[in-house]
Amino acid sequence: MFGLSDQMRRCAVSIPSNIAEGQQRKSTGEFSKFIDYAQGSRAELETQLMICVSVGYLTQKDIDEPLITLDEINKMLSSLQAKIHV
Repeated sequence: MFGLSDQMRRCAVSIPSNIAEGQQRKSTGEFSKFIDYAQGSRAELETQLMICVSVGYLTQKDIDEPLITLDEINKMLSSLQAKIHV
């Protein structure tokens, strides 16, 4: 359980960290790459929440709200990705 919760914390921190790091890069292409990394971390966190339900650490009800938030993050990252490619 500790390993999973530690990995979930890392993913959650990695999402905004990748956005910040990418924004500081010199090119739009590199920024885009770091948005992709942030999307990957978001997907990992979503998967880890589902694993928590599968192994009995959480219930589906426990993860419903975080999954909604992750869906909103997905939409924001997708929108940001689209805007930098304009």
